[in-house]
Amino acid sequence: MHQTFDAALEMNLLHANQAGADHNREHFDEWGITCLNVMSSPGAGKTSLLEATLSALQSELAIAVIEGDMTTELDADRLRRCGVPVVAINTGRSCHLDARMVSGGIHQLKALVDPQTIDLVVVENVGNLVCPAEFEVGEHAKVALLSVTEGEDKPLKYPVMFREADCLLITKTDLAPYLEVDLDRIMANVRQINPEVAIFPVSAKTGEGLADWLNWVRQATGRSIQPATTQPGDRGDRVATLATV
Repeated sequence: MHQTFDAALEMNLLHANQAGADHNREHFDEWGITCLNVMSSPGAGKTSLLEATLSALQSELAIAVIEGDMTTELDADRLRRCGVPVVAINTGRSCHLDARMVSGGIHQLKALVDPQTIDLVVVENVGNLVCPAEFEVGEHAKVALLSVTEGEDKPLKYPVMFREADCLLITKTDLAPYLEVDLDRIMANVRQINPEVAIFPVSAKTGEGLADWLNWVRQATGRSIQPATTQPGDRGDRVATLATV
């Protein structure tokens, strides 16, 4: 059976992107950098989470951010105010970052700081619940966010991102009492798609749950941590550095 033209084109695009992602990861490994790819739908709270994360960890880790948005540098400017190097990538009509874009971001980052002095690069991907999960950028782990305002069924309706995630943050939990939402049901739906993913309900506004997330980040970068209340699973070679706490 012959492939359709569209299927063959998609396979070629993904293959070329994977080669670029592998090349990016080689750079990160050479410099001793851990890279996290943070993904979610628009408005799930990626930037707010990163603001809280940078505030808590920048005294322990040297962190840089590659910030992806279709237009503007609004989120990049918010993160620059945290005092870390930030490279902004505007994708135009593209709904995700790909390996080539992040490669350009890496070269821009090198102009700002010696990469061998950086411990962690966080890629904040374009807000989209589908495409970012299909295009690796050279990350060592994928982090997905799902806000309580999005409903309990999103993991079942948009399974690719949740299947690929190494860590899932259920965000804006401070709003849960005001919504008809069941956190246990969200987690059960996620587990149907990905039984091994680490799940952390968090609120960047109140700080609820952030300690476990921060410990997961420390673990990802090889730092010692305190026991977390949620047990991450082993996702194989791609996240071999993330031992169970």
